[in-house]
Amino acid sequence: MSDIINRVAQSKLVTFDLEELYPKGERKVLDIKDWLLEGIILREKEFRTHVEEHEWSTYQDSYVALQCSTDAIVPGWAFMLIASKLTPFAKKVVVGSLEDLETALYQTILQDLDVSPYADKPVIIKGCSKKPVPENAYLMAIEKIQRVAKSMMYGEACSSVPLFKR
Repeated sequence: MSDIINRVAQSKLVTFDLEELYPKGERKVLDIKDWLLEGIILREKEFRTHVEEHEWSTYQDSYVALQCSTDAIVPGWAFMLIASKLTPFAKKVVVGSLEDLETALYQTILQDLDVSPYADKPVIIKGCSKKPVPENAYLMAIEKIQRVAKSMMYGEACSSVPLFKR
């Protein structure tokens, strides 16, 4: 009998795992619907009172998604006012959903990513993740790494889907 050879381990294949880049920190949603009259009308004086009375320190070192879950038309300055209060405490603030927040976080991370370790190598972007990696992060990753990689695949080494080959 011959020995079993792990060809994957011997290959030059490099695995890129977005989950490894997942930033640590609590994610919080701040829904302003309760700060609006009947959840839909922003009255400036009452809104500013809510902003001033809110305990902003509870967002210390958190990532915050600002949203209004009703169909209210919220002027841009309202979210800017809230962001000005969150800035001393939160790590990142975005207007939108938690997925929008995760996308913004990955955009920053991938923008600064050094892709030189992937130059002229076959790269596989690991697919399964236990953390909430947004779909857009995968698109940003291939856009960034494809510029230097020899080839790109998605999935696991044993069952990958080819995406690009130079």
